[in-house]
Amino acid sequence: MIHYKSPEEIALIRESALLVSKTLGMLADEIQPGVTPLYLDQRAEEFIRDHDADPGFLGLYGCPSTLLTSVNEQIVHGLPNNRPLEEGDIVSIDCGAKKNGYYGDHAYTFSIGEISPEVQKLLDVTLECLYKGIEQARKGNRIGDISYAIQQHAEQHGYGVVRELVGHGLGKKMHESPEVPNYGKRGKGSKVKDGLVIAIEPMINMGTRRVKQLSDGWTIVTADGAPAAHFEHDVAIVDGKPEILSTFDYIEGALAKKMVS
Repeated sequence: MIHYKSPEEIALIRESALLVSKTLGMLADEIQPGVTPLYLDQRAEEFIRDHDADPGFLGLYGCPSTLLTSVNEQIVHGLPNNRPLEEGDIVSIDCGAKKNGYYGDHAYTFSIGEISPEVQKLLDVTLECLYKGIEQARKGNRIGDISYAIQQHAEQHGYGVVRELVGHGLGKKMHESPEVPNYGKRGKGSKVKDGLVIAIEPMINMGTRRVKQLSDGWTIVTADGAPAAHFEHDVAIVDGKPEILSTFDYIEGALAKKMVS
């Protein structure tokens, strides 16, 4: 059952979503070759707690970390470890925070130093998929319209669209109805209405759409070992239109400063 949110609830979700945005922006300052995902995880937990909130993932379903850090062929749910990030890597960082009883949850795929043009294209197209999906999150449309827009754009570029993991509703729980797949048919699924709050999160593989899970019980990787990208925003439907509650501005600002320095 879908719980449509009041304006007051949307404001609280926005507060949590923006805290995640600021956390990812802080991490963007820290990310460089030689830094370990475990260090980033520790910094994120400190930052969230310093802002009077709780890490959204830590302890959820038994998750042992504040961040999920997925490197290269890891798609999502990678557990932070002590392997230093290397020049040419990409790392998807998924983060959640819970404040005032409501969750924020979003993700960004970072490049470590110089990456290949082929991998950069994967990141660019996956980000485009996110915004094409958001464009379809309008009153009167259906979830399938969001899903179709994402799938069509990814597959036009020859990429694989992950089926086993999906976006979701967001609120007092991290995962609420409805599910928001990154593949589907137009005109299918739940209707988009005012008050709907969803996390839209394309997970796109450079090669096959097939995936497998590692023995840690968490990390999902591409079946062919090709790179994968993951971007996520929290979106509310307000006055019939999509309103993005999270932002990449803090990340982009931090990355721009690093380019100049």
